[in-house]
Amino acid sequence: MIPEPVTRMLADDLASSALGIRLLDAGPGTAAVTMRITETMVNGHGIGHGGYVFLLADTAFACACNSHGPVTVAAGADITFVTTVHLGDDLVATATERTTYGRSGIYDVTVTRGADVVAEFRGRSRTLR
Repeated sequence: MIPEPVTRMLADDLASSALGIRLLDAGPGTAAVTMRITETMVNGHGIGHGGYVFLLADTAFACACNSHGPVTVAAGADITFVTTVHLGDDLVATATERTTYGRSGIYDVTVTRGADVVAEFRGRSRTLR
């Protein structure tokens, strides 16, 4: 069952919905989202722009860290691009909570294309008061 705070947050997330990002699953501290690389997401080198891969991973991160209920935002994040993505690729970003401490947390997100890992993302969260 999808946590209600995730459903509510995504309903208001126009950035993710405009890119066609869809929620596949979410639970306490976890989430999976998917997105297809479209022609407007391809850069001048003919490959998927890394900013879109980051946004997909960030959406999975947001779903996972907001699954507990209080409004939680990114305090920081970084990504490693393992390989390129291309027009028509269907990507899945899977987020997992690693630890929470006080109002902070650490989450890892793996972005895949089928069986291939295309990026690894680590997000640091902060719950708002």
